[in-house]
Amino acid sequence: MKLLWTTMIVLILLLQVRLWVGEGSFAQVWALEQSIAEQREENAELATRNERLYAEVRNLRNEQSAVEERARMNLGLIREDETFFLVVEN
Repeated sequence: MKLLWTTMIVLILLLQVRLWVGEGSFAQVWALEQSIAEQREENAELATRNERLYAEVRNLRNEQSAVEERARMNLGLIREDETFFLVVEN
């Protein structure tokens, strides 16, 4: 009977060690969940950035005035609070 109890106690201790330490443990699963959450946040930020860039590219492809406005802004010819108007002469 002592052998059975000793075996069961050792088995329970080994299972506890495996549960808390090692591959597939609570600590590893928690770390993986944290990594997944961080990656999801980063992916969401990148997705919004990509949407802004796609909108800007669509605007630049469709309107010639947007290209001029962008060029002037990059050269520093448009201030932050200034509105750009393109006047086309006939």
